[in-house]
Amino acid sequence: MDEKILKILHDKLDEIFVKNDEIRKITDSVVDYQITYSLDSQSLWLGILIGRLYNSFYYQHRRVLDRNPTNDEFLEFVDLIKSNQKNFQEKLGF
Repeated sequence: MDEKILKILHDKLDEIFVKNDEIRKITDSVVDYQITYSLDSQSLWLGILIGRLYNSFYYQHRRVLDRNPTNDEFLEFVDLIKSNQKNFQEKLGF
């Protein structure tokens, strides 16, 4: 993956962890409200985290590299998510 994109993704992760309280409020309010779905706040939190990272991944390829990410770059992104799952959980206190 392009080094610029990788740095942006790591910066986005830092931002997400700083805004932990904001996202926790969102997840708590949704989990408290949902009735028909079996969704816990941890799963929702991880979904928001991955969604924000994916959005940055895709948008920054368009903005910085002026193109869509390739399939290989997407697979590198998936590997980044996989290799950081424990880190995500530890930083989020799960």
